[in-house]
Amino acid sequence: MFEVVVHRSFAAGHSLRNYHGKCENVHGHNYKVEVTLRGEKLDEAGLLTDFVEVKRRMGEIIDYLDHRYINDLKPFDEINPSAENLARFFHERLSEGYPPGSPVSVAEVKIWETDVTAAVYRP
Repeated sequence: MFEVVVHRSFAAGHSLRNYHGKCENVHGHNYKVEVTLRGEKLDEAGLLTDFVEVKRRMGEIIDYLDHRYINDLKPFDEINPSAENLARFFHERLSEGYPPGSPVSVAEVKIWETDVTAAVYRP
């Protein structure tokens, strides 16, 4: 099994609903997104996937969130913009580019809110 990992970052604000503490107030993070792709076979160039393509797909999602108040954006206008839900959101959007039967799949997404706190989503 082969895995590749790509990191990207963005800045955004949010507030947590149904939470009692300082994070219920509007605040921001410099998020780091870590995506792990997995597959059993390499292509004719010896690659699992092209890093450039993974970065491009991640960039499309980041462009939607970057320097925005996440609570105003779908689906976070209805679900809490927690790191856990952001990780699932990235996973679902990225997986659209790797449909079932594809030789590559999105194994996990990790969202870092700070240098010492992160949430992971694995299907």
